Amino acid sequence: MDVLSDVIAAMRVGVPHSSHTHRTAPWHDQFPAAPGAGFHIVLGGSCLLTPDHGAPVPLRVGDVAFLAHGTGHALSAPPGDPGTVLLCGAYQLDPARSHPLLDGLPEVLHLPARLGEDAALRATVELLAAELRDDLPGSGSTVVALLDVLLLLILRTWLAAAEHPATGWAAALRDPGIAAVLRAMHEDIARPWTVAELAATAGMSRATLARRFTALTGRAPLSYLSWWRLTTAARLLRDTSVTLAVVADRVGYSSEYAFAAAFKRQHGVAPGRYRAPASAA
Repeated sequence: MDVLSDVIAAMRVGVPHSSHTHRTAPWHDQFPAAPGAGFHIVLGGSCLLTPDHGAPVPLRVGDVAFLAHGTGHALSAPPGDPGTVLLCGAYQLDPARSHPLLDGLPEVLHLPARLGEDAALRATVELLAAELRDDLPGSGSTVVALLDVLLLLILRTWLAAAEHPATGWAAALRDPGIAAVLRAMHEDIARPWTVAELAATAGMSRATLARRFTALTGRAPLSYLSWWRLTTAARLLRDTSVTLAVVADRVGYSSEYAFAAAFKRQHGVAPGRYRAPASAA
């Protein structure tokens, strides 16, 4: 899997939901803070998004607002405004498996229509709106699939935008060498990577890779790999029934004992106890 897909797969839990609504001014909707992430896309008219903390964000036709951290906010339109058509949705994310790529997103990620012109993003929005509006046979499954695609496309569009600082995960994924290293580690998580092998993948010296990777992601290459292995292990423990030995092997540990010790250091609990809530449910 590529890095972005891998990150979303690790964090996503439950089933996303969405709605297609038409509001007539004046109107005001309040959304309390909640775990997970959500989005609002304006299909017609306009509205104002006001986060609990921060400046209001005017939204116009074609604008996308993504709230990665479940920030409390309000949507509203004053008297005299034309009707507003909205496509909204929410995702459940497991905070225990959070990734710095999403942790570093702004409270309100605003994609003005000019940044949302990606053909795949617009087509997905149109398909999702049609499925919600027409409620055809099979829409239940189609809507869930489209919501997962939409989440990836919103993040991909934002990460590809030019208005980003020179550090952080957006910069890491735009750096050809660092992106190649991340992709290699995510594609073959169990491989016993060395800094020399990763440096060769990046086309850099070991010192340059270590310096640039740490500056952009906040972790040294092998430190990130260890952290990601154990984050992936947490997903496998909660989302599958494979044995601890299989989990250990899939994430690159030669023994179940070594895996259990490393897992407890990162997550504060043994693998079996971490899995217990899901097993009891």
